[in-house]
Amino acid sequence: MGEARYRPHPFSWVPGDGRRHAIGEARPPGGWPDEAEITALCGDDVHADNSTFAWFWPTCPDCNVAAHHLADVPMPTNPKRS
Repeated sequence: MGEARYRPHPFSWVPGDGRRHAIGEARPPGGWPDEAEITALCGDDVHADNSTFAWFWPTCPDCNVAAHHLADVPMPTNPKRS
């Protein structure tokens, strides 16, 4: 049996198709293989990009909302600007 891995949230992030998406599965050691098709929490099927640069892509807004919901953490609100 494999060793249990620490997983603080019930989702993981995977960059794919130009955005960072959330997925309901644990991230495998080393990440997903490039071009692996992943169904994100937003419902999109994305092709994983395991490059370092891909982690700088913007976050998918729909996945962000779904990830906050799964973690039971409210979405931050924008403070009023003066």
